[in-house]
Amino acid sequence: MDINLFRNEILSELEGDILPFWLSLRDPSGGFYGEVTSNGDVLEEAPRGEILNARIIWSFAAAYGSLGRKEYLDAALHCRDWFVSHLVDQENGGVYWSASSDGSPLDTKKQLYSQAFAIYAFSELFKVTSDKTDLEVATKLFNIVERKFRDFANGGYTEALSQDFSPLDDMSLSAHDINADKTMNSHLHLMEAYANLYSVWPDPFLREALMDLLRLTCQKIISPSGHLHLYFKNDWTVIPGAVSYGHDIETSWLLLECAEALGNPQVTEYVKPYCVALGAAGNEGLLPDGSMMYEIHPDGSSDRSRQWWVQAETVVGNLWLWKYHSDTEGLPRALSCWNFIKTHLLASTSCHPERSEGSLSGEWYWGTQEDGVTPDLESPKAGFWKCPYHNTRMCLEALKIFA
Repeated sequence: MDINLFRNEILSELEGDILPFWLSLRDPSGGFYGEVTSNGDVLEEAPRGEILNARIIWSFAAAYGSLGRKEYLDAALHCRDWFVSHLVDQENGGVYWSASSDGSPLDTKKQLYSQAFAIYAFSELFKVTSDKTDLEVATKLFNIVERKFRDFANGGYTEALSQDFSPLDDMSLSAHDINADKTMNSHLHLMEAYANLYSVWPDPFLREALMDLLRLTCQKIISPSGHLHLYFKNDWTVIPGAVSYGHDIETSWLLLECAEALGNPQVTEYVKPYCVALGAAGNEGLLPDGSMMYEIHPDGSSDRSRQWWVQAETVVGNLWLWKYHSDTEGLPRALSCWNFIKTHLLASTSCHPERSEGSLSGEWYWGTQEDGVTPDLESPKAGFWKCPYHNTRMCLEALKIFA
């Protein structure tokens, strides 16, 4: 595929499909609706997850920063105002896991993952607003995480705490996850959030915390095989888990991006071999159709479904391997995966199942079934975990690389 054609397709997908879909989910009374089914039905009374809302803020702020369309900034601010009013715990600090559609707190646990994405969102928003109140939200959350979640004895951060930051028996991030004291996923996205915050607030303590996260990733989280360990006890003893190809390839580029945020060439050179190893490990999950399978379970069985976020990260990770690690096959792999996305994941009108009147077309399906062809129609197109973050970020990263 011609590079200019690829870039044009990516821009068209972002501005003609992904972002318009999410713009249409604005609730005129505040915030964004919490769920859309696979056939496009908007569930206006659905609960609203913190992860979804933080990712909406980040996506529209980042899109505005890259493309400059005022409607994207307006959407980010619309979501911000609802988020601050209903998901930030004004009494204890930190952010809740979810709220009801009317804005009342629903699940008030304080997941480390949630705090990370709020930091990520509000630091990105500050880049385009220069509004010190946006930066203040991010820096207050940083201080909460450092005071309440950080484990100075063993290193790293506790996975989750209750509303008042007392311990929880069940800290699992989702039904798919093991109940563990510490996880790869939360540390990965805290590292990403801290790097983004550092780019606008170069605080010495934040720099030290980001350095520590980079070291932990390289020394504790990446296994000798190049794959990521997913779950840990408090002392970093590994709890056996799956091989997650999507997380491997995602971390392969995020690790380098986060290291570069420090502006220290020695740190950048230190992480590069780990990035290459992660990329190779992740690409073990590639399938002949250009897509990437989901994971290998601890018992050796596999899940060959093609989830949307895994494919988006496969494109970005391979573009970074090509651009920054001289992997000549990285670009063909990225283009092959993009062709799979276009063919099987874009929920266009022509391939959509029968929809009810007033339902929304567009966006991506959650994924395909294991045959790589049949769309997953049981999972939503928008919801607690189905957000504009991965595919918007994929598009913005591709546009940057081919600017």
